[in-house]
Amino acid sequence: MTESAALEARSLYRFYRAGDDETLALRGVSISIAAGEVVAVVGPSGSGKSTLLACCAGLDEPAGGQVLVGGERLSHRSEVERARLRGERIGVLFQSNNLIEHLTLAQNVQFARGLARHRAASAVDRLTQVGLERRSHAYPRQLSGGELARAGLAVALANDPVVLLADEPTGELDGDTESAVLDLLRERAADGCGVMLVTHSADVMRFADRVVRLVDGSVAA
Repeated sequence: MTESAALEARSLYRFYRAGDDETLALRGVSISIAAGEVVAVVGPSGSGKSTLLACCAGLDEPAGGQVLVGGERLSHRSEVERARLRGERIGVLFQSNNLIEHLTLAQNVQFARGLARHRAASAVDRLTQVGLERRSHAYPRQLSGGELARAGLAVALANDPVVLLADEPTGELDGDTESAVLDLLRERAADGCGVMLVTHSADVMRFADRVVRLVDGSVAA
């Protein structure tokens, strides 16, 4: 692993079994993301993109291989240890958003911020960065689609992560909101955060520094 790598996945394998049937979701996938780099992971449905993201976030365990975040091993540790590392070093943004419905925006960001042991930007500062400072006391149900996307990004960045992992972060956004979210991601990358975006969007692929294609659970040549 290079010193500048924010994330490194080494020869990841993931198998799913249903009765006598076995599905090979990942077949020796390796990917490295440098600090400050934006990488788009693309491929058809069922190619292993979401499984790769889940393994890199420590939300799923690979059957083989390992994941390192900021040089520290994430995989093949207890669920408690993976959750600790995720809270300290990883930001995760899901397409369906990552907000707790009964908390205000400020409370959502503060909750995520509290998982980090280091000093991270305040909830107010993080919401200001995404243009939602005037909505800090609103609940998720009171937000528009574009506001939800920006609020989810504020939560994902609340702990000043080493790496940000996002699943279709612009999938349901209009053009203007998509541009605003991508600008924010580029700002975070400029500050040294590694960014991995699972996407089908041609605009996001053009935005990325590098594109990695998965086909049938393997990185395409």
